[in-house]
Amino acid sequence: MILLRHGQSEFNLHFNATRQDPGIEDPKLTPLGHEQAEAAAEALAREGVTSILASPYTRALQTAAPLARRLGLPVHVQPLVRERFAFACDIGSHRDILAEAWPEHDFAHLDAIWWPEEEEPGDSVITRARHFRHEMRERPDWTHTVVVCHWGFILAMTGQSLMNGQWIRIDPTEDGPETVSWHHG
Repeated sequence: MILLRHGQSEFNLHFNATRQDPGIEDPKLTPLGHEQAEAAAEALAREGVTSILASPYTRALQTAAPLARRLGLPVHVQPLVRERFAFACDIGSHRDILAEAWPEHDFAHLDAIWWPEEEEPGDSVITRARHFRHEMRERPDWTHTVVVCHWGFILAMTGQSLMNGQWIRIDPTEDGPETVSWHHG
């Protein structure tokens, strides 16, 4: 399975420059973020991908789009792989808004408000990552699946901090980290 961190978002651009939350909810990709998504799609198109999962955040859906287009695959929206809720960017878009913006995706399985109401403890994200690992173990196609997700979720899955547009191959049958450091390096 390949975990792909979404491309640079409007939030990432401002936060990385100031280390302050700019208050952008469910941010879109920047032009650089779109370039990163296209570059990832080009590279991953040669990896035998047969399934694409993506977080419901707009930045993840935008990152998944070029790969889905290139391979002719649907994007399956998976809220388990969402970001750790800790900043304004982690406030998502209502299910109905997503369904209108992305009519090719199925959002019927999402709650209308699918993100948490308050900051998510790190242990909760690690538990969510374990649950996702268990679900993926049951899928026969996990070796050919790309999961478009987020810094915090990837950290909970691997203990590693990836930059926007980077990916890592993992085996969900192996255990993930017991604890992680939630501080940006």
